[in-house]
Amino acid sequence: MLHQPIMDKLFALKLSGMLEGLRQQMESPQYKKLSFDERFGLLLDREWDLRQTRKLHRRMRMARFRESAVMEDLNISAKRGLDRKQVLYLAEGKWIREKLNMIITGPTGAGKTYLACALGNAACRNGFSVRYFQLSRLLEKLKLARADGSYPKFLDRMAKCQLLILDDWLRNHLSETQTNDILEIVEDRYNHSSTMVITQIPVAEWHEQFANPTLADAIMDRIVHNAYRLELKGESMRKRRSSLTHSGHLEV
Repeated sequence: MLHQPIMDKLFALKLSGMLEGLRQQMESPQYKKLSFDERFGLLLDREWDLRQTRKLHRRMRMARFRESAVMEDLNISAKRGLDRKQVLYLAEGKWIREKLNMIITGPTGAGKTYLACALGNAACRNGFSVRYFQLSRLLEKLKLARADGSYPKFLDRMAKCQLLILDDWLRNHLSETQTNDILEIVEDRYNHSSTMVITQIPVAEWHEQFANPTLADAIMDRIVHNAYRLELKGESMRKRRSSLTHSGHLEV
């Protein structure tokens, strides 16, 4: 069969999108009405779409979001302290291209993590590499990396990530070593990539959470002064969810 060698080569070249597209064209008489350019263009589109989908799935797996949140499920309410126009603008990712930061604050249960994961999901869809960490777990990974000699490589991976999301930021007081670790990360990322921090600790109280005041100044200088700020208000969303009997959206 004339098509079989072509299909074998597409398989060998791992062009599975084009391979499936060719099979579809062979099985559907309607494609015979199209020109060579049109049919070939459809094959290219099939391959392109498949590869973009795979890349998105890889970015989502690498991000390891704490919650499966998407912008489409957000019902952004002004009474929660958020401006719809601003949140939708941030979801477009221009701030990430400009290497800026974001700070999301608010009381426990206000929906900070859900909002952060939804914005992180949007960043993945816009082609950015994203990593999500709870700060305590990141610090533990840094401690282990120091012990097994992989510390420089781990820092390099953190530096290359286009958006780093740090949840539960400064929930606990940081030691001198932990403070230095965080400075290493934010120093590498400053003006090169974006960092998002999520916390219930007001920015004015950050300084006292670090062991070393000088390092604290350096960290805050690299995060706070070029950051968008979103401050969530209102009652705990966990309490609201427990009382809802029907709702298709999470209000944040």
